[in-house]
Amino acid sequence: LRLRFPPYDVFKELFDPILEDLHGGYKPSDEHKPDLNPDNLQDGDDLAPNYVLSSQVRSGHSIRASASPHVPHCSRGEHGAREQLAVELRRAWTWPATWPVLALKSMTQAEQQQLIDDHFLFDEPLSPLLLASGMARDWPDAPDIWHSDSKIFLVWVNEEEHLRVISVQKGGNMKEVFPWFCNGLAQIETLFKSKNYEFMWNPHLGYILTCPSNLGTGLRAGVHIKLPHLGKHETFPKVLKRLRLQKRGTGGVDTAALGGVFEVSNADRLGFSEVELVQVVVDGVKLLIEMEQRLEQGWAIDDLVPAQK
Repeated sequence: LRLRFPPYDVFKELFDPILEDLHGGYKPSDEHKPDLNPDNLQDGDDLAPNYVLSSQVRSGHSIRASASPHVPHCSRGEHGAREQLAVELRRAWTWPATWPVLALKSMTQAEQQQLIDDHFLFDEPLSPLLLASGMARDWPDAPDIWHSDSKIFLVWVNEEEHLRVISVQKGGNMKEVFPWFCNGLAQIETLFKSKNYEFMWNPHLGYILTCPSNLGTGLRAGVHIKLPHLGKHETFPKVLKRLRLQKRGTGGVDTAALGGVFEVSNADRLGFSEVELVQVVVDGVKLLIEMEQRLEQGWAIDDLVPAQK
């Protein structure tokens, strides 16, 4: 049932109004329009490095041939089969053969923690929400990570989604990060199709993922940015909302903003293309930096507060 008829189709009458409210009025008749052409991104190569510490684009993907699109519902055997598939795909990869595949179960605690501290690896699922969903059931038996030599491109296997594709590097050059993401994702999809696999996707909902909030692109484009003044300003939440952005702490969800460093990313997923969402981040971050610079000088920022997008 889950393979042929995803829950968003089976329980359409339940999910349609939820998704419409969750995704800003997205109608049951609307179609999701992807755009993974990095040439369509305007600017983004000059986000001030004094403020932007790192830039990242990532997305999750479910494999249609799996018995369930949701990692917590998969058996240990399904986890293992997906892990083996990822290894086979890596061997068929046309990029440098030196890129390693790292099994979480074979890493030391120190190796895991170093990758987590560097924002290259996901944390162990310890929150009550993740534990209740079954995310930790087979930990650390099935999760894998493989990455480029420079770690600008990474793939996570069996985290919250079957696969998570990531491009990340230090500094504010989103114009360099985004092509790595787009080209890497395209190669992975091509390799999957050569093995008679494909990602779960439909014209209305885009990519089908575990959480309803991630339907569509499944994409989070973001930066780690220093905003010690703006981060304390009373207008900060309003500015983010109007720019269609959201913030997390320095270490991601449910963490504090240490030293005024926030992770700022797109708030939307569905009804917008990948290029549009990255553009929202690029344009919004430029304004946040301008506001921070004003506050550093003790100047007002009222005239910079944007209208709602």
